[in-house]
Amino acid sequence: MAGTAGVDLTLDDFQRVSNKIPFIADLMPSGKYVMPDLYSIGGTPSVMKLLLAAGLIDGGIPTVTGKTLAENLESWPSLPQGQEIIRSLDNPIKPTGHIEILRGNLAPGGAVAKITGKEGLKFTGKARVFNKEHELDDALNAGKIPKGENLVLIVRYEGPKGGPGMPEQLKASAAIMGAGLTNCALLTDGRYSGASHGFIVGHIVPEAAVGGPIAVVRNDDIITIDAETNTLSMDVSDEEIKERLKSWKAPRPIVNRGTLAKYSALVGDASHGAMTDLF
Repeated sequence: MAGTAGVDLTLDDFQRVSNKIPFIADLMPSGKYVMPDLYSIGGTPSVMKLLLAAGLIDGGIPTVTGKTLAENLESWPSLPQGQEIIRSLDNPIKPTGHIEILRGNLAPGGAVAKITGKEGLKFTGKARVFNKEHELDDALNAGKIPKGENLVLIVRYEGPKGGPGMPEQLKASAAIMGAGLTNCALLTDGRYSGASHGFIVGHIVPEAAVGGPIAVVRNDDIITIDAETNTLSMDVSDEEIKERLKSWKAPRPIVNRGTLAKYSALVGDASHGAMTDLF
């Protein structure tokens, strides 16, 4: 969207914004409260009124009501004194946002982490590698992910090309939380659900399907996620990564001409030619 609008937007812009936004909402999935709790103390309009009073949003913008934002909020109650759901700006849960842009030898092009800080700001563990989300799902269902030593669970080949299409990963992150596996972090070149929390890093670039370093991570490599230095690294030298990549081969795409042939048999030969042209 930024490219279409001619806006020069980079990953660093997301970090810049996150650095100046205090984390004040104690809401699930990482927090204690749920949206009905917030509704009971005034809801989103009361939060907006707090932000307006602090000069963090523009009250002069017009809205669909025909009034400005400030006019809409004028008669709305402020957040009550003593409530604990939305912290004051001078007493945040975390002084900066939970979005962290990480880079390192595992993500030279960057990666996106959601780290609230309640689990700490740094995690180091041994890699356990899975080439698709369903492989990790199977391991979790079979009880093959032990509690105890710190593990970094890596799900690769789920990016835009590897997925294909970067499908949302919900089962694995939900299962990790549900099983109480606080000794585990999750890394992926795909995207994860908004309901996830903990040490979870997604959008690792370059993705595995194009030969990014995540493609050659091996079981028991030591991985470190550091939200203080904004780094994501593995304890493998640059020379070793290059050697591993020399013997790496791109997997066969899930979407191929054989798949298209089966599709055309179902919907007609006319579509087959058009679909083949796309590939």
